Amino acid sequence: INPQRSHPAQDSWCSITSTLITLLCLSAPGGVSLVVPQPNINTTVAQNILLSVEYSCRGVATIEWKHVSSWGTTKIVEWKSGNYVNISSVYKDRVTTFENGSIQLLNMGVRDAGYYFITVTEEYGTSTYGTIIVNVYEIIYEDLHFVAVLFAFLAAVSAILICFMWLCNKSLHLFQKKTPQKLTASTTEEIELETIEC
Repeated sequence: INPQRSHPAQDSWCSITSTLITLLCLSAPGGVSLVVPQPNINTTVAQNILLSVEYSCRGVATIEWKHVSSWGTTKIVEWKSGNYVNISSVYKDRVTTFENGSIQLLNMGVRDAGYYFITVTEEYGTSTYGTIIVNVYEIIYEDLHFVAVLFAFLAAVSAILICFMWLCNKSLHLFQKKTPQKLTASTTEEIELETIEC
């Protein structure tokens, strides 16, 4: 049985592909790195937060941020370093981008909680990823404010009731003081009348 020989055209194609891959690897700038210093962020409603990252890349990089939560996946922003910035219409007035790849989100809401994914892709196709988990809580002082207002209202009602009871008590005392004098005066008149009749 004769061994199967490879076709000369296949050999030349493999050689060309190998050469192109070698040239691409040699021309690649050495990849891209990403550092996420704060992977977990806790915030409250209506606050502004900074999703801080730092990337390094020899070539031109494309940065993309996405938000993933139980409500779905939303693309926030994509930009190329030193070039265009494409912000999603949902985040149009809420996002500020920075050259190091970081973004600032304004006026956080409960629906903004979830995972924030950043993808940094260099011009040669190498990519790296990072994740930041954001927890958004209801503002506690609003609840305290409601409790304080309710307490002040109850205190005011109690004060009014106490004043009303005090006035009633005073009026009752004054009425009791006047009543015996009238009784005494009428009793004296009766005694005098009886004396005269006798």
